[in-house]
This record gives sequence, structure tokens and C-alpha cells, in this order.
Amino acid sequence: MSGDGSPLDKPFDCHDLRVAVVAASWHQTVMDGLLAGALDALAQHQVESPVVIRVPGSFELPVVADAVARQGFDAVIALGVIIRGGTPHFEFVSTAATDGLNRVALDHGVPIGFGLLTCDNEEQALDRAGLEGSKEDKGYEATSAALLTAATLRKIRRREHLG
Repeated sequence: MSGDGSPLDKPFDCHDLRVAVVAASWHQTVMDGLLAGALDALAQHQVESPVVIRVPGSFELPVVADAVARQGFDAVIALGVIIRGGTPHFEFVSTAATDGLNRVALDHGVPIGFGLLTCDNEEQALDRAGLEGSKEDKGYEATSAALLTAATLRKIRRREHLG
């Protein structure tokens, strides 16, 4: 299972962080699970009033994440699912979305919670969606990682981590 070896994650106070969730709409059942996991993580980390923005698909995640990052959010959670089909479409969309989200993070210095599932089939996606019976909750994990990174960046910017 891909979640093996993940760090233990205890929620901490993030009430002062501005966080947006950008979530694709394709594959509604999987997306409902990912979004629920992200919102659960935000609640457990005490994030107040997160903004949720829905986009058509995973290809649209980077451009909206970029617009959100420009608005001064401390973290952006990107949620989507791309399931392999019989054409190269999977590779094109996966690469474009991944590269675009990475560019947003580096261009703006804003952590992007990478909750983009790239799966061979729907069963794999459902297994990672945080639904009842799922093995993993990638929406929760991506959100927790972004919040921890945002808190770390805040400390660095305040010179709390510098010698």
C-alpha cells in the first residue's frame, strides 16, 4: 500500500491560516470522499472558514490554484482524480496538472496539497478516496501535508527556523 511509511500526523492549531480547496468534479463518488477528507483535516487543524472552489476537471486545477495563490492564501489543497483509459489522454492530463501545480507552488511560495489521484482504474481511486472501506484518505493526507508545510514556511519567514 502506498501509505506505508507515512509520518504520524497529529493535528495542530492552524486557525490563523487562510486555506482554499480547489476540487475537480469528475468522478463524483471519489471526489466526494477526497473533499470530505480535506474538510475533516481542516476542521481537525482548526482552520477557520476554508474556501472551497469546484472546477470541471483535474486539468483546470493549476490555473485556479494559481489565481487563489495570488490572493494571499497560505495553502491551497488541490483535489482531483484521473483514471487511465485507452488513450494517451491520461498521461497528458496527469503531467499537465502535476507540472502546473508544482509551478504554482514554486512561483508563489505557497504549499499545494497534492490530492490528485492518478489511478489505473476506479477501484484504485476508491481505495484512496477516504470512503468507508477505503485503505487511504488522500484528501486528508494532502491537506495535512499542506498545513504542515504552510506552518513551516511561516516559521522560516519569521526566521524562527534560521540559525
